[in-house]
Amino acid sequence: MVEKLVSNMLMIDGEDQILKHWQHGTGALVIDRKDISSKITESPWPNDYPVTFRSMTKRKEIWKCWKTGRPFYYVDNGYMGNLDKKKKWYRVVKNNIQHVKLPLFRGGKWPNDRFTNLVQTTPYMTYTGRQPDSNREGAILVVTPSDKPCQFYQIDRQTWLEQTLAEIKNHTSRPIIIRDKGLRPDRIKDNSIAGQCHRQRIHSLVTYQSVAALEALHYGIPVFTMAPCCADPYANKDLSLIESAKYPNEEDVMNLFNFLAYCQYTLEEFASGDALRMIEEFKL
Repeated sequence: MVEKLVSNMLMIDGEDQILKHWQHGTGALVIDRKDISSKITESPWPNDYPVTFRSMTKRKEIWKCWKTGRPFYYVDNGYMGNLDKKKKWYRVVKNNIQHVKLPLFRGGKWPNDRFTNLVQTTPYMTYTGRQPDSNREGAILVVTPSDKPCQFYQIDRQTWLEQTLAEIKNHTSRPIIIRDKGLRPDRIKDNSIAGQCHRQRIHSLVTYQSVAALEALHYGIPVFTMAPCCADPYANKDLSLIESAKYPNEEDVMNLFNFLAYCQYTLEEFASGDALRMIEEFKL
């Protein structure tokens, strides 16, 4: 039973329609966000009581939990499979905002059952491996951070962009295409990262910490990330290597997708408690 896995679960924002499903499956008690984030008063809740919240707008809560050591469950959009009109998957990250490390599954590779199920409902998620060089003769695609990560990591978007473009130009003469996050209709279906990479024969993708890096990795081109990101296990970090960027072994990439499929859940899995059960059982 879930209540035996995590006791005394707290939650912020009981009116959130996504978190209501999580509350149903975990028995979380809704509290005022100030009880966790206040800089002035101590929290009335014991520090070993975990708290759940959604969105990077809860940055003050995240910072306070990191400072005090309170465990938390961060909820946001899923990593994969949400490129249709309606979202189906939501990630839950314990004590972070993305899964940035690739652990072993009982000493080995992660099973493919959840990713296989994902592909059955979203066929575009079928992984076809690394793109041949003939398909990536074009520009460098730079995906800029939106306001939320800029505020969370306390960076200035324009400064980051200018510095990143200057560094890229030091190491390649390829054209550079800048892509801002935009509204959801501008990022799904034919407007997805994979769609743009295919149309414009993108050579590689550079971003701060956007899930766009994972989408480009799935499409089959090298990626560069500057901040902690779910693609980090196989992302490049040194922009001086932009022309010789590495793409990982396809079996390793598949293992990352299999792992991340265990880190995202449907609302039904939230409500049944299966999401929390998997998180605790597999130490996700």
